[in-house]
Amino acid sequence: MAKRPLNNRVFEVGVIDWDRQIFDELIPLPNGTSYNSYLIFGGEKIALVDTVDPAKRDILFSNLEDAGVTKIDYVISNHAEQDHSGSIPFVLEKFPEAKVVTNEKCKGFLKDLLLIPDEKFLVVSDGEELSLGDVKLKFLLTPWVHWPETMVTYLVEDKILFSCDFFGSHRAASHLFVEDKYKVIEEAKRYYAEIMMPFRAQIRKNIEKISSLEIDMIAPSHGPVYPDPELIIEAYKDWISDRVKKKVLIPYVSMHGSTEAIVNFLVDKFIEAGIEVIPLNLPKTDIGVLAMELVDASTVIFAAPYVLAGAHPAVVYAAYLTNALRPKTKFISIVSSYGWGGKGIDQIKGLLPNLKAEIVDTLMIKGHPKDEDFKGLDELVKKILDKNNNL
Repeated sequence: MAKRPLNNRVFEVGVIDWDRQIFDELIPLPNGTSYNSYLIFGGEKIALVDTVDPAKRDILFSNLEDAGVTKIDYVISNHAEQDHSGSIPFVLEKFPEAKVVTNEKCKGFLKDLLLIPDEKFLVVSDGEELSLGDVKLKFLLTPWVHWPETMVTYLVEDKILFSCDFFGSHRAASHLFVEDKYKVIEEAKRYYAEIMMPFRAQIRKNIEKISSLEIDMIAPSHGPVYPDPELIIEAYKDWISDRVKKKVLIPYVSMHGSTEAIVNFLVDKFIEAGIEVIPLNLPKTDIGVLAMELVDASTVIFAAPYVLAGAHPAVVYAAYLTNALRPKTKFISIVSSYGWGGKGIDQIKGLLPNLKAEIVDTLMIKGHPKDEDFKGLDELVKKILDKNNNL
């Protein structure tokens, strides 16, 4: 892949990783990803904004060669995570005159993670500017997007915001700029859900902070570039708000059909009532889908069979993940099918301390649900509908 121009002095020189299937050994990547790296030719200095995953550094160097680069003065590190920073030591080896420009906290991370020596850094503070000759870079600290050291870089004259993970999406695509808005926003929502959602309050502050800038283009380090910044900014404002949709998620497992019968009954009742319902059969569900649906769901019903007197491990994991992601969910319920006893409901409750949601009801059903059990499930549906109608 060759250099790709954003304008006559800014080029994307990173890597499209078509085949990557999992991130952080946790997050499935159904559409691959990209590691965007941006080359800026100033009148006097050349800057490289973020690098690429170190396994793909040869492609970065090939793209730099294609761009005619014989020197790099500054390597801007917006974020220390290695998919963006991991090639910095190799860039410094090839361009020994370059300085790593970052904030004090990120410098500490890069020294620990990549063993970059102290003398290679140029530390910048919040709001500081760096001249490339005829253009300036401005640095804004945006902590917890999604690590404590994250920052963004703003090319003042061209009004381009290099946002790194902020506003990113895992998507491998041949086009540089956003084309299919629906697909990109869906993938950005998934990306937000998986790594940004726990930090909603901090992200709200950071969006307020960048609103002081006049932005014509947002260039993240994963996914396509936004020539219409409002598209992704407005989507983020919705996701970080306290607004939820009248939507019921049912993460579940069924080993012998009893829990499935419970879930099918609930799904049919919510459909009859005209409320959106999404059953997620956990052994067959991409956890990224669960995370994405949690972004704006009003209600989550965990449905678990018992295994050795406890809730099924897949539901335990889903509850643990939900707690870690801290969605704005308003209502929680837990239903279970058990054979000879156990404390699975208390187990799942104990996994959700971070959620500010109301537990509407819990139901334990012995074996396959019977007439009385279906009556109890019907009452649960009515309570949840009433709660949602009063949102």
